[in-house]
Amino acid sequence: MKRSIRLTRSIDFKRVRRSGKSYAHPLVVLYALKSDQAGVRVGVSAGLAVGNAVRRNRAKRLLRAAVHDLIPQMLSGSDLVLLARSPLPASELQQTRAALSDLLERAGLISHSHDA
Repeated sequence: MKRSIRLTRSIDFKRVRRSGKSYAHPLVVLYALKSDQAGVRVGVSAGLAVGNAVRRNRAKRLLRAAVHDLIPQMLSGSDLVLLARSPLPASELQQTRAALSDLLERAGLISHSHDA
């Protein structure tokens, strides 16, 4: 993901997690918060519950790859935090993309002009 569309600061992660609305899936949790900036900014996180460093990094790579494919369909003006759950590192990219697409639809953040 390009740096311009990433949430990188800890304060931004905390703001989205504290004030945003959450949507859960067995593989990932989505926190979404309206933003006054144009475009979508996405932060990815994997806690110790996901596993060791190798499993956490795989989970984050899967989430970044899945979100990269969905960004053109997303409606702008939101900050998102994706929190990996423990089964995520064992899943495939297609499963991760489907889970993320489901969460974005439930949050009303994906436009239906393209088919996922």
